[in-house]
Amino acid sequence: MDILLYFVGPVIAVLIVNTIMSVIYKDVEKKDKGFALNYHKLTYRRRFIRALWGIPFVFIIYLVIYWLGDLMSIIGIIFLFLLLIDTCLQLCKMEKECAGSIKYVKQST
Repeated sequence: MDILLYFVGPVIAVLIVNTIMSVIYKDVEKKDKGFALNYHKLTYRRRFIRALWGIPFVFIIYLVIYWLGDLMSIIGIIFLFLLLIDTCLQLCKMEKECAGSIKYVKQST
């Protein structure tokens, strides 16, 4: 259980940085084409594409964690589950964003 203590500090740091970046890029125009290193600058469509690209990498990481030991397999399952939840959320947000833009185009014509 001592290994779980190594996860508490980084998780807290990630949550703080994520909150700060969300506030900073809240009203900034989102990028839909090209490369953006910062996740918060992307539209929901690009976030969904990035999440899809992450699935093979997380699956490989899951297999490596699974081979390392029994306790670590629980952590690997949690990572895989979080990725699937993130992908589903980005898909729902992308569909809402696209539906809103289609309604806007239909109303303006």
